[in-house]
Amino acid sequence: MPTQHLEIERKFDVPPSFALPDLGSVPGIAGVSEPEERHLEAVYYDTADLRLARARVTLRRRTGGPDEGWHAKLPGSRGARRELHFPLGQPTRTPPEEVQSPVRGLVRTAALEPVATVQTRRQVTHLCDSGDRVLAELADDVVTATAMGAAPGEPATVLTWREVEVELVDGDEALLDAVGERLVAAGAQPSPSASKLQRVLAQRLAVPGGGSPDGGAGPLRTSRQRVPAGAVVTAALEEQVQALQEADLLIRTGQPHGVHDLRVACRRLRSILAAFRTVLDAASTDPLREELRRVGRQLSGTRDTEVALTHLRELAERQPEELVLGPVAVRLRQATIRAADAGRRVALQTVGDSRYLRLVDDLVDLLETPPLTATAEERARGVLVDALRGSGRRLRRRIETARADPTGAHLHDVRKAAKRLRYTAEVAEPVLGGRARRVVRRAKRVQNVLGEHRDTVVTREHCRALGLAAEAAGEIAWTYGRLHALEEARAERAVRTFWELEP
Repeated sequence: MPTQHLEIERKFDVPPSFALPDLGSVPGIAGVSEPEERHLEAVYYDTADLRLARARVTLRRRTGGPDEGWHAKLPGSRGARRELHFPLGQPTRTPPEEVQSPVRGLVRTAALEPVATVQTRRQVTHLCDSGDRVLAELADDVVTATAMGAAPGEPATVLTWREVEVELVDGDEALLDAVGERLVAAGAQPSPSASKLQRVLAQRLAVPGGGSPDGGAGPLRTSRQRVPAGAVVTAALEEQVQALQEADLLIRTGQPHGVHDLRVACRRLRSILAAFRTVLDAASTDPLREELRRVGRQLSGTRDTEVALTHLRELAERQPEELVLGPVAVRLRQATIRAADAGRRVALQTVGDSRYLRLVDDLVDLLETPPLTATAEERARGVLVDALRGSGRRLRRRIETARADPTGAHLHDVRKAAKRLRYTAEVAEPVLGGRARRVVRRAKRVQNVLGEHRDTVVTREHCRALGLAAEAAGEIAWTYGRLHALEEARAERAVRTFWELEP
């Protein structure tokens, strides 16, 4: 298993003659170590079309320094990066399978090959507090990088530059900001490149027409312009395919929320493809909708179980002590652990399946050559209004069906229709503005209220199963019946709230 590290750093471009300023006087820094010289060599791997670099992921084998080995650097939150570290091992033509595994959803069926080499002469300085605790590490790098030709026979490109990196160790981001201000005052400039690889591959990553370096078109900034409907819909699809791939990374690296995020991305993609069948050829997109549905279903059972058991544990903890009879907390905790383990196994099996990888390939191909219809050339406003009206009519039909059935059996269909309407309105929001935002808010209220009701369907079934298991083990099962009753009351409140919502 790889070790994981959260990398929080600031990068600065500096001229060859740059002199490091006195950092010992920065507030919080009591001492600066003598510089230590290191010689680092790294080979970076990617696909021929730079799928990793476009997703701001780097994969390298580096020798030299205390952390030599295979490194996979993944996007994190708030500018941080997650770094996975694997043992160095023997040199190989391609990265070992365990190194490739976390990024398989981005690489998919393509081959990884060397795309660049980077040689760095590094001067490392530690910035310490009064107790000699290392707060940050400053690396003064002289870099020589070689980018391989994009195609056989194309010449390599060699670049040299100097840069300074400051990475947090035990300090905080305020310290990083203060050190950065001191470096800028001395003549440094914040680096526009997120990594050395982004810099050396800049020409290959450049997108004609001003697109973003990661291959995306960026958010649609055309709230009132006469944009065609196809541009709005494909921008929304691109955003969700990116969200799916980000969730894929979370699952493969054992991060929380990965399964939830992947399911949401699948649902959103399905809704967009369904709501805009007049814009994208249905014969091409309907098979994708079915594959997305299949993936969502594979992940739904274990995830719903995990959420339900977590809720029941919290509910049991809130009960008066005298009403919790028997080892209820232990049984719920064990069931939650088993559900989490099962969920991880199912999630990894799902994203590791070749059928899933083909689906992601097909989604990327859809973005590259979208099967647009004649309607895609029409002005977006009218097409988006029609799609909203269609999704709204669908929701109203589901509500009328539910109103005629007092058992509540059709409320889940209402919730799904509300999701479809919400997702359609979110696509329309950049163009329709406040009108679409109001639809989003109303649909979200319906979705949340009926989500409570749907959750209780799962929790009540677990209460029943846990009670039967407890009784079979000779335990008192009374508390599980109480939890079931509380969940039944929660369901009834959710139904009342739904019918009281403003139309």
